[in-house]
Amino acid sequence: MLLQSVIFISGGAILALELLASRVMTPYFGVSLYIWTGILSITLVALATGYWIGGRLANARSATPAALMELYGLMPAVAAAGIVAACLMYPFVFVPLANWSLVGGSFVACLLLLAIPLVAASAMNPLLVAIQRRAAGDGGAGQVFFVSTLGSVAGVLVTAFGLIPFVSNYDSVLIVAAVLALLSIAIAAFPPRDLRKRSLIGATSMVALIAALLLLWQADAYTGRKGPISHLGKQWHVEATFRSLFGTVKILKHEPDADGQYWRIYFQDGLTQNSVESSGRSRSFYTYALEALAMAYHPQARSALALGLGAGMTPARLAARGITTEIVEIDPASLQAARRFFGLDEHKTVVHHADARTFVHACPRTYDLAVVDLFHGDGTPDYLITRDFFRDLRRCIGERGIAVFNTFADLENPVSYAHLLTTLRSELPHLAIYRPASIGASHTNSFIVASAVPLPAITRVTMDDMPTRHETTLWDMLSAPMTLTTELFAGGKIISDAHNRAALDLAHVQRIYRQAVIGNTPPAFLLN
Repeated sequence: MLLQSVIFISGGAILALELLASRVMTPYFGVSLYIWTGILSITLVALATGYWIGGRLANARSATPAALMELYGLMPAVAAAGIVAACLMYPFVFVPLANWSLVGGSFVACLLLLAIPLVAASAMNPLLVAIQRRAAGDGGAGQVFFVSTLGSVAGVLVTAFGLIPFVSNYDSVLIVAAVLALLSIAIAAFPPRDLRKRSLIGATSMVALIAALLLLWQADAYTGRKGPISHLGKQWHVEATFRSLFGTVKILKHEPDADGQYWRIYFQDGLTQNSVESSGRSRSFYTYALEALAMAYHPQARSALALGLGAGMTPARLAARGITTEIVEIDPASLQAARRFFGLDEHKTVVHHADARTFVHACPRTYDLAVVDLFHGDGTPDYLITRDFFRDLRRCIGERGIAVFNTFADLENPVSYAHLLTTLRSELPHLAIYRPASIGASHTNSFIVASAVPLPAITRVTMDDMPTRHETTLWDMLSAPMTLTTELFAGGKIISDAHNRAALDLAHVQRIYRQAVIGNTPPAFLLN
């Protein structure tokens, strides 16, 4: 029974590590096709290698029943030691790897996180088959892999619903290491048969367990993840952390200046989503650009649908104008952060905890405005930039409604943006594009206004409580929309739910953006 329990739990550890690896790597390498290609391929290679090594050990001439049991008991401790070693290294090596290459670096990062523990854990399966064959004359391979696979299912569920929402990714990985070390301790303490190397198994597993627990205990001091962290000439601390299945939101706050003023940053999975002054005023230009464009094109709007919450600055400003504002946000961490630290007033807005795609598909009413600010990782998820989504959005705002989008455009790699524009124009054919010229970056926020009917002439809008440093940039941008040249749409393909021919182009631009951000972000901010 002990041996079956060990293979069940080790099977859970394999899938737990794979799931946690994606969370650990996201702030450094982003969320893209490349990252998941690395995780899945390294996982499969490690599992295949472990099965092969375990089979070779099981069939060796020296593979006596006692020797097989010793190897089986030692493998969880080896896996635990590999995890502890990875946790000692990755907070300090992932940033250099990302700066070197997001694609190549992500593969190396996967090797660092997964190779040793997955090879060791998967080698246990053929070893247990051999142990059972020697003991009962039956290979029992089907039963072993059945129990291991059930353990993998349990590992996914426990990790997704028991660890990720409540424990940091760094700590979760160390907890997995501690559990694996305990498996070896259990075998050493209660061996099914005499073990000549019982002391070796016990000593190795105790060292791995103590190392995991010490690192877990001293994680803040070792990694410096809580601060103080030097950034932008100020000393920052992590004021709060909100975790969910959709990512990790950190609230970063710097030490007050001489006059008592400070900023808060809404920081999610490696990216700054908004920066807010201690007075509650947003420092981020896009907050005011979205509001100004919405009001300039639809000054008489009475209802607005905000897809995506973040810190909640733009929806709150629309609601302050007397517009009935409804917000759609799938991530409960965003809602908690917006309420607690950024003044989101639930009495002035209605929040729907739902996926934007699902909500828009079954849109309960028609809205005058839709403000679309949907980002996950380094860009908008593919399924939220398809023709099917834009068709649903068109129904949601009606024939006279206006949709305002916050997007990122890379003028040095325009084909990715061409896919978005081409797809959007297929359902909302009348577009205007605005881009703050004074920022001067090739990859920065670009704003799209879209409608099913010809856009009206813009109306001069009044903006209250806007930082003076944004005023000139905003008015210059509103007075000079981009010319919709054929070059903007060159090479653009329509993205649909059934077929996305633009996935690699989109991933390429997201990769460029992530690498630029990594170079300007303190490593301690990235550690979740």
